[in-house]
Amino acid sequence: MNAAPTPQQIADAMHARDHAARALDIQIVEVNLGRATVSMLVRQDMVNGHDICHGGYMALLCDTAFAYACNSYNFNTVASGFSIEILAPAKLRDTLVAVAVEQVQRGRHGVYDIRLTHQNGDIIALFRGKSARIAGEVISTMQPT
Repeated sequence: MNAAPTPQQIADAMHARDHAARALDIQIVEVNLGRATVSMLVRQDMVNGHDICHGGYMALLCDTAFAYACNSYNFNTVASGFSIEILAPAKLRDTLVAVAVEQVQRGRHGVYDIRLTHQNGDIIALFRGKSARIAGEVISTMQPT
């Protein structure tokens, strides 16, 4: 068996394969067991016809924090559903920060709450994700045969 990877190593491995997160220049701020913080700068190509950040990008940032938090145990885990409540707009050049925190994990299922803030710390959205474990590990701990 290989040594167990750290939550940060797991997030880094996922990020390396995450074309969407890399295309949006999402940055990993911190990852621990059941927790993750990521950030993103709102660019011109993320702004909609109301001159505010498209809600889909806000959800994507929250979903990315959710993914790193629920995979931090090195079990392949996917979203089985999520909801988002957008409370205030994000604007061009805002730095958004999504903080995911595990609320409960039972068997193969978990619930995570994510707070989305912008650079002044005001909460602009609340996201709740439900996770489901699937087969395999993010980083294999089995020795090759």
